[in-house]
Amino acid sequence: MISLAMAKSFPLLILLILLISAFIMPLVKNNRVVKGISLGTMMMAAVLSVITMIYVVKNGSFVYRIGHWDAPWGIEFYISPMEAAIGVLFTWVAGLILWYSLYSLEKEIPSEKLPFYYLLVNVLIGALLGIVYSNDIFNCFVFVEISTLASCGIVVIKDKKENIKAALKYLILSCLGSGLFLMGIAFLYSITGNLNMTFIYKEVAAAQYVYPNVILISVVLFTIGLGVKSAMFPLHTWLPDAHSSAPSVSSALLSSLVLKGFVILLIKILFRALGFTLVKELPILDLILILGSLGMIMGSVFAILQKEIKRVIAYSSVAQVGYIFFGIGLASELGVAVALYHVFGHAVTKAMLFLTVGAMIETTGKKKIEDFKGIGKEMPITLGLFTLGALSMVGIPILPGFVSKWNLALASISAGKPILVAIILISSILNALYYFPVVIHGFFGEENLKDRVYKSKQKPVKEMLPVICLSVAVLFVGLISEPLIQLFSLGLK
Repeated sequence: MISLAMAKSFPLLILLILLISAFIMPLVKNNRVVKGISLGTMMMAAVLSVITMIYVVKNGSFVYRIGHWDAPWGIEFYISPMEAAIGVLFTWVAGLILWYSLYSLEKEIPSEKLPFYYLLVNVLIGALLGIVYSNDIFNCFVFVEISTLASCGIVVIKDKKENIKAALKYLILSCLGSGLFLMGIAFLYSITGNLNMTFIYKEVAAAQYVYPNVILISVVLFTIGLGVKSAMFPLHTWLPDAHSSAPSVSSALLSSLVLKGFVILLIKILFRALGFTLVKELPILDLILILGSLGMIMGSVFAILQKEIKRVIAYSSVAQVGYIFFGIGLASELGVAVALYHVFGHAVTKAMLFLTVGAMIETTGKKKIEDFKGIGKEMPITLGLFTLGALSMVGIPILPGFVSKWNLALASISAGKPILVAIILISSILNALYYFPVVIHGFFGEENLKDRVYKSKQKPVKEMLPVICLSVAVLFVGLISEPLIQLFSLGLK
């Protein structure tokens, strides 16, 4: 039987397991052992995150003090249903991606770099979880910086010209975002005297009448700073190069998890540190709504214009992040809860899409969309999994993409903005325009299938099993959408 104190310490234990094990890996000379350490520690973290989730569902949110000092002087973790659920998402998706990497990563990067790569992945996931769990805004900043450096590392690891260029672009823009975020912290601290989000919430209620402009400036800085890191349109310019040039495992991690960590932090600052009542009065939410809407449309337009399949999926991430900011911009409990649900749905779906595309590129050696005509005959399982992800992104009923779009439409109507439903419909049509041609030309057409040998390029089932697990997760997230959205609504309170 797990004691109360032990269960509350699991979030810290997860971080310690990931971060301490990371720096053991370069000391190990056997790559198989390194892979085992990385996957094993990630699955340990995943199991602990599930136990934490069960505890929170049964007993409610809790605060875990780190060290001997109480807040606001000491550091603490705040674990609500939102943090617990996101912890489960990050650890399990990362675990499945690492499982897939066991069979594919050595084909993309030199074997001598594998220990360093897995070090970066463990540090990255640990830092992202630190962002999610921490209730101290400055500690979140520290974890943001760690995750940014680790993210650049998993992009540049291939050591090719395009990777170095993409990583430098990402690093420069991320430094700009970090600077703006730090300035936002400074402004908020100057009027509240606190870095702990719980105490900021208590102090900002009085400060809003004395320093309204300072609060607005800090929120703008937070939004732009984290908007750069989470690829909010039009601050997304680093993303297509980084995602398309990185190893497929890195692309899956970046799109499914890294972007989401910064979105979660923005949600915590806006709706927990500042509160719904205050934030609704700020004009910044209208800007977030507009930029989210533009991202939904323009991300898809740019995706349609691409010729390389990884760049298509990268620009698709810009569109999907637009849906998340769209929900945040509605500033209603339903809108933000659906935005969090879309974080969940998009994470499992986009991880699956990048891994299936990575498998197709690995076996064919080609990258352009036109080169994948007839691939459905040669790799039926792989393209079938890609099709499931594509159907979710387009918004076919039962799947997570449809659930998100349906509930965002309901939230728009509830907010008195029914015109926004048209934007959701247009974006769905645009999604279909770049996903369906890949599926149709891959499975159908005599000219596409001619001279193709059935299953000639299909990877073994054991290598595709992690992706199959992700496909099950996609269906599961769609089927349990209502409980998840209700859980996120509780996590915002």
